[in-house]
Amino acid sequence: MSGHSKWHNIQGRKNAQDAKRGKIFQKLSRDIYMAAKSGGPDPDANPQLRLVMDKARAANMPKDNIKRALDKATGANGANYEEITYEGYGPAGVAILVHALTDNRNRTASAVRADFNRNGGNLGETGSVAFMFDRKGYIAIDREDLDVDEDSMLEDALNAGADDLQASEEVFEIYTDPQAFEDVRNELQNKYDLDTAEITMVPQNTVPVPADKVEQLQRLIDRLEDEDDVSEVFTSAEFPDED
Repeated sequence: MSGHSKWHNIQGRKNAQDAKRGKIFQKLSRDIYMAAKSGGPDPDANPQLRLVMDKARAANMPKDNIKRALDKATGANGANYEEITYEGYGPAGVAILVHALTDNRNRTASAVRADFNRNGGNLGETGSVAFMFDRKGYIAIDREDLDVDEDSMLEDALNAGADDLQASEEVFEIYTDPQAFEDVRNELQNKYDLDTAEITMVPQNTVPVPADKVEQLQRLIDRLEDEDDVSEVFTSAEFPDED
């Protein structure tokens, strides 16, 4: 696995995401709908639904919103969403994966294509960049006020079933096989406060973004994330440290 720190990009985007709380709830509602539709409405019997509901609670999503999404999934008149992945390249040759949930393929494809075209990117064919990413479980533990050294954290992570640990002064980043993610998360949260715990797409290699392309790439990512039908955006970007 590359030495890329996913934490750096997460932290760099947190404030912008917090400002979009309403849209976050909307996207989480669709995630809950899709998980319940495909695997049933019981989180105890549906691991994917359980993960999404944990994510919704972590985002302080109101219980009524969660209930409405579950009701829609089990109701006869619920909307019929489908999951679509778009692939392309952004400024500086950064690979971009866009996960969407939509009830209108044409509307979503048109919007995503326009965002790429207007912000220095190119929408590619299916399979054009997906092979550059691996699906992984990802857990981040903030090191501030945490009296644990790297060796001890590595031992705990491996004993819990994790595959890899990356450590910096700010954070421990733990990667797992997706199938082992829930067990690793449950084991580690018995001992530590987890800042982030999710199934995500991790780039096999990252692309350093030149300073003169940062603003354009961030604008493209922002536009994609602002689309109502887009649920997640993943990139191979390695942004420069902020001064």
